[in-house]
Parts: sequence; C-alpha cells; structure tokens
Amino acid sequence: MSEIPQGYHTVTPSLTVRDGVAALDFYAKAFGAVEVFRMPEPTGKIMHAEFNIGDSRIMLSDEYPHHGALAPAVGEGCSFMLYVTDIDAAFEQAIAAGATVVQAPTDMFWGDRSGKVNDPFGYRWTLASHVRDVSPEEMDEAAKTWAEQNQA
Repeated sequence: MSEIPQGYHTVTPSLTVRDGVAALDFYAKAFGAVEVFRMPEPTGKIMHAEFNIGDSRIMLSDEYPHHGALAPAVGEGCSFMLYVTDIDAAFEQAIAAGATVVQAPTDMFWGDRSGKVNDPFGYRWTLASHVRDVSPEEMDEAAKTWAEQNQA
C-alpha cells in the first residue's frame, strides 16, 4: 500500500472559489476537466470537490471565510501550467468558456508555444504546447536577449 492514494500525485492543489458549482462547470468547458467527486452542502455550496485535468487531480471548495478559506480576486490567485496537444484550439476553448486573455498564444524562446488566461474564479492558466527542443546554450542566449528587451 502506498502513502499516496491512487489517482493522486505528491502535490495536489486545492482551489477556493466564490461559486463552486459554476467553477466546476467552467473547468469542464474550458479545460476538459472531469469531475471525480462532489460533496455539496444542503444549500448547494461545495464543501469539497475533486476533478482531473489530464492526469492531474485538483481539489476545490467554495469560500468559508470563518475558516480562513477565501477566494482570490481575478488574476491574483496562483498560476497553473497546462500542457495541451493544440495550444491554439485549447486557448480558444478557454476563452469561449469565459476566460479572459492575458497573453495570446506566442512562440517562446524556450521551445513552447504558450498563452495565458485568467479564469473567472481568480486563477491564471498558462496553456502550452512544446513545439521544439532548445539546447541549454540557445536558451541562455535567448533568455539574455529577452531580458534586455523586457527591462522595465
């Protein structure tokens, strides 16, 4: 028997949102999330839910301010990196589901094509497809160029 239950990894994020039912619906539409478990209160508020995106499990609950569980404002929560087969199609799917554009899909110097969106529940998602392998030397040079071009 393992100390990690089947279906989980060593680290499992847990999101706090203002409308758990709507969040579960959004994640299904935007990212193809598959709900695994839902524990609602009699009022419908989500005490605990779990869903998978690909092979990754994420937990979710509604806010419980009296327990210190508060949802972030849009764009102020943590950020997730989600690798997908087709970044452009996945990006459009997320926007159609209600995400807002932070950065349109762009070919990046480290070999990914990626774009960023904010979901309506406070969290940022970077969607990416790995499109080419980059040597450490090439990445180092490209990072220096990028830093020079993006200094504030």
